[in-house]
Amino acid sequence: MVGIIGYGAYIPRNRIKVEEIAKVWGADAPSYKKGLMLEEKSVPSPDQDTITMAVEASKNALKRAGIDPREIGAVYVGSESHPYAVKPSGTVLAEALGATPEVHTADLEFACKAGTEGMFVALNLVQAGAVKYGLAVGADTSQGAPGDALEYSAAAGAAAFLFGKDDIVAETLETYSYTTDTPDFWRREYQYYPQHGGRFTGEPAYFKHITGAARGIMAKVKKKPSDFDYVIFHQPNGKFPFRVGEILGFEKKQIEPGWLVSKLGNTYSGSSPLGLTATLDISKPGDMILIVSYGSGAGSDAFIFRTTKRIDEVRDLAPRTRYLLDKNKNYLEYGVYAKYRRKIRKAE
Repeated sequence: MVGIIGYGAYIPRNRIKVEEIAKVWGADAPSYKKGLMLEEKSVPSPDQDTITMAVEASKNALKRAGIDPREIGAVYVGSESHPYAVKPSGTVLAEALGATPEVHTADLEFACKAGTEGMFVALNLVQAGAVKYGLAVGADTSQGAPGDALEYSAAAGAAAFLFGKDDIVAETLETYSYTTDTPDFWRREYQYYPQHGGRFTGEPAYFKHITGAARGIMAKVKKKPSDFDYVIFHQPNGKFPFRVGEILGFEKKQIEPGWLVSKLGNTYSGSSPLGLTATLDISKPGDMILIVSYGSGAGSDAFIFRTTKRIDEVRDLAPRTRYLLDKNKNYLEYGVYAKYRRKIRKAE
């Protein structure tokens, strides 16, 4: 068996409500709240970035795994908001955890599926016997242009997963990927904010790839929606996961535990991985879990996990995702939020 031996999450305390953003831009807050099921989003402090959040989530994963970090042979950080254009996030993370110097690291990018991209590589390196343990992190401090629809959802958070062959928390049963050249969302070099194709980002982008990956992996293992206890889909907003679940034949109760993380907004590379951490927090031994990510450009990674008895032993060794989601929140006014996200810039 190969699977998750430890997992962890991190979510910034700062939040900004949809109404606060809408008030500044004269937008209709109820349309975002009702139409896209958005309430608020997480906001990193000025001293927080993809690396600091990756470190915190990975420390929580190590607490649950109970391993020596020097035995981690691979560290991958998936993000579209790496703090450096030239300098890896993975080396800083590996050093902070005590995994250096005998470790392979890489930074990965594939829009919102960069986190599951790292999971796929780390998992398969362990499977092949190239490394004893592999660490994969999805983390983002997402960008949205002032007044753009993305500003209401582009949030921050991180999820980390350690893969190994011993003391498994969730066994990996299958993986599957579905990819095409669909340019629904992009950001060129030197551009601060991404651009998107409006409704084009839903269909044929998000829905085509999520359904393609979900149907593909279920056909591969000869399973149907009712065979799963939980399913996690990428959460660009609160509405899309339920809609794609309905298309595929899943019930609301299967989707809702992972969907609750959409209360943060869209954490990009951390979105579906954070949904998985929230689901593992409440899973019982033997539960079947399907996770399907989505990254613009475009592609989806799908994984099927089955939890083991060890899940009951480790879940409370680190903060649960729901605790990080709901406790000690600090609400910001738009001006403070704009300063924290460097939306106010001095002329040069």
